[in-house]
Amino acid sequence: MKNTINLVAAFLFVGSAMMAQTFEKTKDFQKFNGYFNFYYDDGSDKIYLQVDDLDKEFLYVYSLSSGIGSNDIGLDRGQLGNEQVVFFKKAGNKLLLVQPNQTFRAITDNELEKKSVEQAFAKSVLHGFKIEEESKGSYLIDFTDFLMRDAHGVSNRLKRSKQGTYSLDASKSALAFERTKAFPKNVEFDVTLTFKGTPEGAWIRSVTPDPSLVTVAQHHSLVELPDSKYKKRAFDPRSGSFPFSYYDYATPVQEPILKQFVRRHRLQKKNPSASVSEAVEPIIYYLDNGTPEPIRSALLEGGRWWNQAFEAIGYKDAFQVKILPDDADPMDVRYNVIQWVHRSTRGWSYGASVIDPRTGEIIKGHVSLGSLRIRQDFMIAQALMNKPFADRDDNYQPMLDLALARIRQLSAHEIGHTLGFAHNFAASPNNRASVMDYPHPQFELNGNTISFANAYDTGIGEWDKVIVAYSYTDFPSGTNERDALNGILKKAHDDGLRYISDQDARPTGGAHLLAHLWDNGNSPSQELESMLEIRERAIAQFSMDNIRTGEAYSTLEDVFVPVYFFHRYQTEAVSKVIGGLDYNYAVKGDGQTPVKPVNEAVQEKALESILKTLDAKTIAIPKDKLDLFPPRAIGFSRSRESFKGRTGVSFDALSVAETAADMTLGLLLHPERASRLIQQKSLDKNQLGLQEVLDKTIKGTFDLSHRDAYEEEVQNTINFRVLYHIMNLAAHDDVHPQVNAVANETLKSLKTQLLGSGKSAISAEMVKRIDNFMEEPSEFKLVPVPDIPDGSPIGMDCMD
Repeated sequence: MKNTINLVAAFLFVGSAMMAQTFEKTKDFQKFNGYFNFYYDDGSDKIYLQVDDLDKEFLYVYSLSSGIGSNDIGLDRGQLGNEQVVFFKKAGNKLLLVQPNQTFRAITDNELEKKSVEQAFAKSVLHGFKIEEESKGSYLIDFTDFLMRDAHGVSNRLKRSKQGTYSLDASKSALAFERTKAFPKNVEFDVTLTFKGTPEGAWIRSVTPDPSLVTVAQHHSLVELPDSKYKKRAFDPRSGSFPFSYYDYATPVQEPILKQFVRRHRLQKKNPSASVSEAVEPIIYYLDNGTPEPIRSALLEGGRWWNQAFEAIGYKDAFQVKILPDDADPMDVRYNVIQWVHRSTRGWSYGASVIDPRTGEIIKGHVSLGSLRIRQDFMIAQALMNKPFADRDDNYQPMLDLALARIRQLSAHEIGHTLGFAHNFAASPNNRASVMDYPHPQFELNGNTISFANAYDTGIGEWDKVIVAYSYTDFPSGTNERDALNGILKKAHDDGLRYISDQDARPTGGAHLLAHLWDNGNSPSQELESMLEIRERAIAQFSMDNIRTGEAYSTLEDVFVPVYFFHRYQTEAVSKVIGGLDYNYAVKGDGQTPVKPVNEAVQEKALESILKTLDAKTIAIPKDKLDLFPPRAIGFSRSRESFKGRTGVSFDALSVAETAADMTLGLLLHPERASRLIQQKSLDKNQLGLQEVLDKTIKGTFDLSHRDAYEEEVQNTINFRVLYHIMNLAAHDDVHPQVNAVANETLKSLKTQLLGSGKSAISAEMVKRIDNFMEEPSEFKLVPVPDIPDGSPIGMDCMD
């Protein structure tokens, strides 16, 4: 479907006296003329739909036009539901709304072969409508109940998130006509739905005035399907795109039955033979007109970066970002929208799309940007600056500049998803080659000053140009498209660009050398050491002047959180190098290396670097900083983004270090990593093995001694966590038994070491715990630590 917006006379309302009525029943009803004509009876508060074409497919889309405002529950304003190809079918005195099965097909001219596949797999009847009236081949049905149902699954989501059991309260629900409109190629319905129930969770209580009554708005769109001129483009696992897939049972036996194509907008040059041409219809995105400045300008600028990539493939002004007209509805399927979404806590942003389920053509891109994300970046800058509020309280511009730099990148990133592009978490080592990576701010030390100058990138990346070229190049007539697409990917490979996505970057036990979230640099170990230096400088200069005059010291403690855990994501990146692999989404003949182990020297350097995060001298908060953190003031209770502890109202410096150490150990001694280390050593005796990792971990923790009593207690706290994680490997069921054997032997050796160490009470307690473990290893459970404050955005499955 085209995304051109016709703003002239799109909405037609005609009173009953102005137009001859097709149906006797509707003669006193208000009529809306559009893709489907429909009527409103204000006496019964019902909507009647006129169906003129049976068995004609169209697109049905439902969405959430007004949300709940909780990241954890995940029901946002502007959230898209599923799009479905449907058609009306007459069955006796009913019209059935049928959703055919698009997953299993037979693309052939043989109608009987098509029917055999259609009959082999289930379809879904979404609703049955009694025919109220028939006239000249048109049918009138009561559409009200279909609109007034919980299509988006709000009650199920509340139940799954343990917020309570809710049901739709029809007496408190109604049609919303300010957002119910008719257009030539789509009709839009909006309804206000109230759910009643008994609240059980804190999340729903925190965002609703009366948590027993939860009111949202749901939106329904009936849309004309695009014409048949769209040309599908083959998916390639190296392309950086999301696959659109179905099974074609008419495929010859020698060919794969699974068909995969990229998802993309329709885009064609006006002059395909020209090196540079305008588009027949440009791709236009519209920014939520409720977005405030200076965020509005930053989002517009960042979104427009994509035009650089389209220019690189010969388009002029093919990608545009504008402000949404004041009278436009962001849920209207004709608009690609960037929506500014408010929630109670900072959360993920995400890019979703409405696609044609038959072809994968993107009909509507819809970006949801969490409005509180920018405040976190502001606070990171506030924490890293040296006494920003020492002289004046309005010195906020450097922090705002950093936050706006991030929001530009976020705008480009989420739009990229709606253009059909997946994450590329292997881009950061290649000079930040893609906005589709998760960027950690790149700070630098200039002497004793932390520089923000290169914190975030300022334009589209080289990988982004590759994915746009693959998905959107308009090849001249006569081009062998497969060869041309392979040429694009080969050049990317020859240029040293890498692509690895979510499945290989997100797991905490992951193994890819380069694919990490929120990391920087082409050497994870070197970057970690640089980050630790920046962290040390930032902590050393941290003071009361990191907050404004009149702000509570409890606020200062929360500002300190991102400084203290500044190294957390780079630590995760380094951990993956140990027992790690270097691999690609290779295909036969492309010249890429499918997989190889990470060089042993690189792994050993990674282990050396990561062990620095288990040294009390690194992770203990300096004693002179502890005076900045008094018990929390009234009105400033701890939140999920605050430090946690075991000492009641007082700040618990030991628990903070314990949480940080546990973060490292959960990565370094992850059970999957331990099993990989066993295999790795068996294949190459010179490689790092599990025994070496455990030995060096003990040497880098238990063998350390600190003269300062406070640092020694921090180290003891760390050492207990090391002990528990070795026990976890010794007792774990889901590892190779060799892991259990190595870990158990290490515990025996550690016990001998502790008995001879002379550390009295601490050593005795550790020996006691080892003995207790050896007696009943099956009873072991990893002792929890105080939760680490949220680092990534809060709530929902990650779609960022």
